[in-house]
Amino acid sequence: MTTSNERRPPRRVPGWAKAVAALVLVLALLFAGIGLAVLPGIKDLFGTESHDRSGPTLLKSIQDMSRYEAASGNFQVVVDLERDAKYLPDAIRGTRTLYVGAGTVDAYVDLGKVGDHDVTVNSDRTSATLRLPHAQLGKPALDADHSYAVAKQRGLLDRLGDLFSSNPDSEHAVQQLAVRHIGDAAKSSGLTARAEKNTTDMLQGLLKSLGFKDVRVTYGS
Repeated sequence: MTTSNERRPPRRVPGWAKAVAALVLVLALLFAGIGLAVLPGIKDLFGTESHDRSGPTLLKSIQDMSRYEAASGNFQVVVDLERDAKYLPDAIRGTRTLYVGAGTVDAYVDLGKVGDHDVTVNSDRTSATLRLPHAQLGKPALDADHSYAVAKQRGLLDRLGDLFSSNPDSEHAVQQLAVRHIGDAAKSSGLTARAEKNTTDMLQGLLKSLGFKDVRVTYGS
């Protein structure tokens, strides 16, 4: 018969529990950096390497240009793109991306459209009149080195979907939106007016260096 004063023998820790505890301790040492000092070269063992296996770059075509790039504008826009799902909270389904897009837009005058009837020179070659087409805006070019995502928020279902996506970190949608906003801003920036002024200054300086005293440049049909 046992009494309440008798002590029970301590329970033995199972062997599997000891193994798990030892594994956790080893991982903790490795991630804390202690293992790097104890085991030289462990950093190289778990480090990652990058290998460029790209194929050769192929020249697909060459296009002769007759544009005079007369002005260039640098733009920056903060894109806040949010996508929600009906009847589901954002924590379950929905994304929001805050993206800083930097890009440039060039303004040019297409000198290739200037015909013989657009250039008038007097008999003693001291006066010239040129009629050029109006300046145009080129396509916005996004600068990948200065564009970046500030924050990304994704719902649970979106995160699970990323596991099966071939490109889970794609920023194509916000990049397209940034390009569109930059293009819209360029239209009201006065770039084309600056391009026409710079083109006029260039042509007047060039022709006067060739002996012309009066050089007049107009734009439009």
